[in-house]
Amino acid sequence: MPAYAIAHLKDAAPHPDIAEYVERVPATFEPYGGRFLVRVTPHEVKEGSWPGAVVVIGFPGIAEARSWWDSPAYQEIAPLRTRHIEGDIILVEGVPEGYDPRATAKATRESLTAE
Repeated sequence: MPAYAIAHLKDAAPHPDIAEYVERVPATFEPYGGRFLVRVTPHEVKEGSWPGAVVVIGFPGIAEARSWWDSPAYQEIAPLRTRHIEGDIILVEGVPEGYDPRATAKATRESLTAE
């Protein structure tokens, strides 16, 4: 099942450390099957607020995403970003192949009528 590292990064002023981080980060996730899916592209806010930028890195599974995050290679370069950009980062599993939300809705309805 695919997994994703999703970052909501607040606006930051350009800095040489950020350039170095961006240059080096792909080499830290590629060994785990990671690849950029979204990287600081323009976005439309439809509800709420979303100041800053979004980055999404896709992985084959949650184990690979966790291994990347915990890897010495990533931990070595993370301070290049964290010293200059505030943000929130999550690792999340995607849905399995063939996921049908109607089954979830049905189970929810059944649990409500069982009470």
